Amino acid sequence: MKFKHILGSVAVASATSLLAAMPAVAQDRSDWPKSFTVGTASQGGTYFTYGSGWANLVSKELGVTGGAEVTGGPMQNMALVSMGDAQFGMTTMGPARESIEGNNPIAPGVKLDNACAMFPMYTTPFSVTVLTSSGIKSIKDIPAGAKIGFGPAGSTSDTYFPKMLEELGVKFERRNGGWSDLAGQLQDGLLDVIAFAAGVPVPAVSQLEVQTKINIIEFTPEEQKKIIDTFPVSAHEIPAGAYTSLTAPARSVSMWNFAIANCELPESFVYEAVKVVMGDHDRMMKIHKAARSTVPANWDKNGVLKWHPGAAKWFNENGASIGQDMIFKK
Repeated sequence: MKFKHILGSVAVASATSLLAAMPAVAQDRSDWPKSFTVGTASQGGTYFTYGSGWANLVSKELGVTGGAEVTGGPMQNMALVSMGDAQFGMTTMGPARESIEGNNPIAPGVKLDNACAMFPMYTTPFSVTVLTSSGIKSIKDIPAGAKIGFGPAGSTSDTYFPKMLEELGVKFERRNGGWSDLAGQLQDGLLDVIAFAAGVPVPAVSQLEVQTKINIIEFTPEEQKKIIDTFPVSAHEIPAGAYTSLTAPARSVSMWNFAIANCELPESFVYEAVKVVMGDHDRMMKIHKAARSTVPANWDKNGVLKWHPGAAKWFNENGASIGQDMIFKK
């Protein structure tokens, strides 16, 4: 059964698609899909900007119609890709593990294990943003009952950030929505805090600080340790200058993101798509600064997903040592 039938009312809006000239090298494409989509997340977030960029890049270079889809983020992408309703997608390691184990809230009890690792993207820092006028300068300053926006329902941010703040003793009212919408609500006084989990710089935050003064709230060393001890994240620093408002590094935590492919896709198709993305780092950096981590050396950051055979072939040809036990077999 196609997963879109299961989702029912879950809407995904199609972004710009692109068909370019056929590549110069002839090859057997008889089993390639006629088109593809990349599941991303809400507009205004890093996933959408980054995903739209590499979707269009692959479409242009391979001559296959393709583009990005607005989705609910990593959890929904795991479901869409595993069920075959999106050829490619983007996820984080936490939601990936939960989906494989059958704990994806979109498909409770269903082991979504037909989504394979494609390439490493970047780490997702968890960061708290407030208006300077709020007077909030630390996690402890967040007042009880604060209205906090956690991004789209089912996103990495929505899955983990509420639990993290609860672990730190914050009492709040939970709100969901796209990042651009939540940024607007923060500026209009309808939210007190936005808890972002997205690659830096988050477009919605960059736009927000052009219009008003904001504070990026860092974790204390004690708060950071408590979160690392409890959740599948690692220590991270958001670099100074990532935002105009950030004049010194901000202590944070982060989780790795990977592009994923439906495991049944043809090996040669995924191989060529990975080659396009990983073969020209400068082009990826022009798409989004978070792509500085989209390099072959980070293949080893995946310890959760089986690798697509086409992706594993490219990485092993380029310095990786992905074992057969980590490669998907039909």
